[in-house]
Amino acid sequence: MTAVTAGTAAASTHQARFDAAVAADERIEPRDWMPDDYRASLIRQMAQHAHSEIIGMQPEANWITRAPSLRRKAILMAKVQDEAGHGLYLYSATETLGASRDELLDKLHSGRQKYSSIFNYPTLTWADVGAIGWLVDGAAITNQVPLCRCSYGPYARAMVRICKEESFHQRQGYELLLALSRGTPAQHEMAQDAVDRWWWPSLMMFGPRTTHRHTPRSPWPGRSNGIPTTSCASGSSTSASRRRRPSA
Repeated sequence: MTAVTAGTAAASTHQARFDAAVAADERIEPRDWMPDDYRASLIRQMAQHAHSEIIGMQPEANWITRAPSLRRKAILMAKVQDEAGHGLYLYSATETLGASRDELLDKLHSGRQKYSSIFNYPTLTWADVGAIGWLVDGAAITNQVPLCRCSYGPYARAMVRICKEESFHQRQGYELLLALSRGTPAQHEMAQDAVDRWWWPSLMMFGPRTTHRHTPRSPWPGRSNGIPTTSCASGSSTSASRRRRPSA
């Protein structure tokens, strides 16, 4: 057997083991063998997710100095700190794949990697903080809960904590809007205006329809419609994360 033939056989064996692990809903860990396109897709998706967490905390952070009370300021500061932590979890998970954090940030700053476009919308009033928490974080939770069972172990474990913290953010946004809706007519109007402006961008977090794509399915799970998702789509901006893995 030549070296080329032996290498091909070894690669086929590794691929078979990888496919079997993913099909069995098992976790792929950093030291496990994985296909190059799986690794590259994970880096792209996890980096985009991390970038979205870091950029996403900034519109609300603008209101820390303008929060109407000490209680509201403390709540908002805690949320912003949580979002920064989410980004750090995800950058750390991406580094387990051999990616450099400096390189990821350089790609973000140069525009070679993206983040969720919803965070480009301005926060015009205090009520926007509540609308983001209730609607945007609520949409993110819907997208991200399936990621707690994705095939890559470090990503899945990070998402368990992230989703737990996001549930508090969603509740905080709901409580803020509820307080405004029960306040003065001006506060009620401000809350309604924020909901009117944010409900549609929140729906866009689920991404475009996938039924219109006609590209064939990939031979391994998590790459539906020709879009590589590695069973771990980035829930911050694409519809791919709605494709749940089969229940155990």
